[in-house]
Amino acid sequence: MINAAVVGLGWWGKVLVQSVQNKSDKIRFTAGAVRTPSKVADFANEQGITLYDSIDPILADDAIDAVVYATPHSRHVEQIVATAAAGKHVFMEKPLTLTKAGADEAVTATQKAGVTLAVGFNRRFSPAVAALREQVDGDVLGTLLHWEGTMCAPIGLALPADAWRADKRETPAGGVTPMAIHIVDLMIDLFGEVDEVYCQSFQIAVPIDIDDTTSILFRMATGMSGYIGTLQATHPSFRMHVWGTEGSTEIRNTDMGTFLYTPNNTGQITGATGVIETETRDYSGFDTISAELEAFADAASGGAAYPVTADQAIHGCAVIEAIVKSAEQRAPVKVG
Repeated sequence: MINAAVVGLGWWGKVLVQSVQNKSDKIRFTAGAVRTPSKVADFANEQGITLYDSIDPILADDAIDAVVYATPHSRHVEQIVATAAAGKHVFMEKPLTLTKAGADEAVTATQKAGVTLAVGFNRRFSPAVAALREQVDGDVLGTLLHWEGTMCAPIGLALPADAWRADKRETPAGGVTPMAIHIVDLMIDLFGEVDEVYCQSFQIAVPIDIDDTTSILFRMATGMSGYIGTLQATHPSFRMHVWGTEGSTEIRNTDMGTFLYTPNNTGQITGATGVIETETRDYSGFDTISAELEAFADAASGGAAYPVTADQAIHGCAVIEAIVKSAEQRAPVKVG
């Protein structure tokens, strides 16, 4: 059993705790740190968590094996470095950092200390993604041509102006860091590195100073093309779709529960619509959040390595950096 502390108990920090507390035999939360403990005292008491107003007591406590962070992006590097120096395993909510240099520093610190570094890409653990990965690995879709993804939520309509996510320095390029980075990560895992991006990002409807409408074109190193659309002023939605010469697969819904596979019509091409036969699978109900935390606990306990590799995590941060630069320059940018 991994004894963990949580740093940051906003909405998502609470979700992380509740996904495993008193449910998992691999990880439990015993401590937490927030700026104002009184704001979350009731929640901490309910969950059996001892609260502090800084991470210092947590890093000094030999009974704590790991620290789970749900904190502003700009603080990630210093938090990872300090936690690794204390000899504790690190679970950092996505994105790992906002720059490739920051990711290099974070990874180097954990590798030097010999501790596990996990990034909170819970959607990696969806059974629908596992099914798509089997298709890709088995060449079911044929030569891979193009992928698309959309991920939206009305975040920008609900954020108070003093929230850290309302600061464009913390969340550049609209919904990229809170949402679309999940799709970027999945595409890196499935199809390899990104070569070039072209991003446009605007503020159209939200009352705070962040972008709410963002779209990105991708060119993968393999030659595939890709597209992401992410909106912060509309209803929650999720979709990813992959096309190949032998068929296509689409994953839908916010829980990634619907899986649609459509093989290409192998008959003569006449221009007619023909018969389209789509196989539908239901993967709803799977808890990807508890799965990622238990995978982190396994890795921290000497079991299977966490599935997001260091190289993938670093490359994902390089992609974020290129997306932000492209939005600023309004031009295509190569990924460093």
